[in-house]
Amino acid sequence: MKIQLSDHFSYTKLLRFTLPSIVMLVFSSIYGVVDGFFVSNFVGKTAFTAVNFIIPFLMILGAAGFMFGTGGGALIAKTMGEGDTLRANRLFSLIVYASLGCGVVLALLGAVLLRPLAVALGAEGTMLQDCLQYGTILLPAIPAYVLQYEFQCLFVTAEKPTLGLMVTVAAGLTNMVLDALLVAVLPLGLAGAAAATALSQCVGGVLPLIYFARPNSSRLQLGATRWDSRALGKTCTNGSSELMSNISMSLVSMLYNAQLLRYAGEDGIAAYGVLMYVSMIFQAMFIGYSVGTAPVVSYHYGAGNRAELRSLLRKSGVVIASFAVAMFAAARVLAGPLSRLFVGYDAALLALTEHAFSIFSCCFLFSGFAIFGSSFFTALNNGLVSAAISFLRTLVFQVLCVLVFPLFWQVDGIWASLVAAEAMAVVVTLVFLRTQQSRYHY
Repeated sequence: MKIQLSDHFSYTKLLRFTLPSIVMLVFSSIYGVVDGFFVSNFVGKTAFTAVNFIIPFLMILGAAGFMFGTGGGALIAKTMGEGDTLRANRLFSLIVYASLGCGVVLALLGAVLLRPLAVALGAEGTMLQDCLQYGTILLPAIPAYVLQYEFQCLFVTAEKPTLGLMVTVAAGLTNMVLDALLVAVLPLGLAGAAAATALSQCVGGVLPLIYFARPNSSRLQLGATRWDSRALGKTCTNGSSELMSNISMSLVSMLYNAQLLRYAGEDGIAAYGVLMYVSMIFQAMFIGYSVGTAPVVSYHYGAGNRAELRSLLRKSGVVIASFAVAMFAAARVLAGPLSRLFVGYDAALLALTEHAFSIFSCCFLFSGFAIFGSSFFTALNNGLVSAAISFLRTLVFQVLCVLVFPLFWQVDGIWASLVAAEAMAVVVTLVFLRTQQSRYHY
């Protein structure tokens, strides 16, 4: 039976509705890791380090998709909850067209900044050339990358989360097959890995565009629209937390790379790359659940169903806590196998990565609560609180900890700073939930 945004959500229905989004984000993260696996094992450690060094910059460019997807999805779902389907479709079309134009501008900007940024961050020699080669091939696909991120959120708003999952699987399989073909078989090395990723992003961004442009069975369809600067401003403001979160994480990754280059050399960057790959996959469960529940929260907020809001928040707390314990345990068990999968060819690098895992795994006990809290306030169309949680979690706390902790504990301080920042973000999230309770009655 089809689940609608207007339904009452039990634990079972909530998990059924969010499962496609969870699987979609997890699978998207897994195929994002495939490049790292093939580059590390078939091209070499320097190329693997270069990919991890430059990928945060490329992720910043694509982060606009999350802003349009989450901010726009909340506004569209709230409008549907108010009963104005026509305006919801006009808003949907406007947001998609605006994001596509934004993607083109970002690709051009990226072409200008790629080399100066890589040099400023400390890349030189072979590593610099690898950074430039990988980034140059990916830049033309940035508009599709933006759309891919955006539609991962908007498929849920359109009550088609399973279709969104299918598109993500198609994009992921494209990346995996082409990586195997272009890197392991032909081989084209780093250029092949970059081409595989770029083509997979085109699949993930263009297929949804075609689907929504044609008559379809979802609640949304691309068509005529009107310029509405206020709606776009609301979308950008409301989605600013997700934009801030992704940009901050990328900026912080650059800072971590710089600190690791100073304290542990290229091996430190490679080890951090492995941790981030695993973090992407594990935290995708929290993000996927948050993306899946956001339109439901927005709909019931727009409809004035306060009892359902309270129920959703309470149930989500239980679900997030369960995920947190399960992922912490999984990270402890899988630390060795996952480290060997990426860097098993280098004994010293393997030992460093496994040790880092033993500290880093504690992150998963905390990160889900702040991720959901930020998404919850985005769904309530409160971009300011949502942005504050994301800004503190992904930038302020991270920068503070990674600059201070290594002064006392060297490399171990860098790994511990990840955990401390997540723990502090949970405290902030709980404070905001408590202080905003009288306003939203959840």
